Amino acid sequence: MFDLGYLQPTEVPQIPRLAETPAAIIYAPLGETPCAPDVVLFACLPASAMLLNEAASRAGVASGAHALGRPTCMALPASLQHGAILSLGCIGNRVYTGLGENEMYVVIRGCDLPKVADALTVIATANSTLRDYASNRRRQLATS
Repeated sequence: MFDLGYLQPTEVPQIPRLAETPAAIIYAPLGETPCAPDVVLFACLPASAMLLNEAASRAGVASGAHALGRPTCMALPASLQHGAILSLGCIGNRVYTGLGENEMYVVIRGCDLPKVADALTVIATANSTLRDYASNRRRQLATS
C-alpha cells in the first residue's frame, strides 16, 4: 500500500484500532446474531445514511467525526470509541463485499441501537414532511 502511494506511513498512527484483540468476531445479519452486537454496520444508500446519521445525532450518540475513507475496517473501532460514524468504504472492502458504488456505511454501537431506532421514527417523519414542503416550494419558485 505504501509503494502504491495509497497509504503513507505517517497515516498509520491515526487509524483507529481496538485496544485489545477480540477473543472472537461474529459477522451475522442483525436479526440472526447469536448475541448482542458490539457494533452494527449498515450498508446503505446516501439518503438512508443521512436518516441514520440524523437519528444518531438526535439520540446523542453521533461521533461528530467526518466520514471515514480507507481503510473501511477502522470504522468499527472508531464507532466503538466515539459513537455512530459514516464510512465511505475503501476499494478492498468494496471488492470483497460487493458494496455498490452508490452505497456507503453507517456504523453504530450495538448499545446505541434502541436510542437510534427511537430517534429514527421522529427523523423519518420530519424528513417526509420537509420533503413535501420543499417539493411544493420548488414548484412555487419555478412558476414565479
